[in-house]
Amino acid sequence: MSIVLGIIAVILGVSALFAIYRVARGPSILDRVLAVDVLLAIVGGALAVDMVVNGHTNTLVILVATSLIGFIASVTVARFVTEKK
Repeated sequence: MSIVLGIIAVILGVSALFAIYRVARGPSILDRVLAVDVLLAIVGGALAVDMVVNGHTNTLVILVATSLIGFIASVTVARFVTEKK
């Protein structure tokens, strides 16, 4: 089980680094928003892995709140961008 957790940690860490790179270097605001949304999904995945490994649901509220914030932010930016054109 510890090998699987190590692999999951490496995958989540590398994907978070790529998303942070895209936030810093994104050529447009839409790229940056998408990267932040991916970062929130990575945080959600890490929270879900934590819940599975430890056998609890204490962080379920944080997981739902993170997902909701990501969704609302993406929709808000999409509406803002379409109104400018």
